[in-house]
Amino acid sequence: MSDVSPPVKSPCIEVCALNDHDVCIGCYRTANEIIEWFSADNGRKRAIVSAVAERRVQK
Repeated sequence: MSDVSPPVKSPCIEVCALNDHDVCIGCYRTANEIIEWFSADNGRKRAIVSAVAERRVQK
C-alpha cells in the first residue's frame, strides 16, 4: 500500500550545523535523520518530525 498523503515538509530552516551530539542546531534532526530524510517515506518523515518536536522542547 503506497502512502498517498501530502509530502511532509522538511523541518530544515537553513541553519545547518551539528552540535556535540550530532543534532542540527537549526532543525533538531540528527545527522542520520538528515541523511535519511531524502529516501524516507511520509510515515518515517512524520516520525522524524515528532522526534524533532521532542528535542526542541528539551533544549
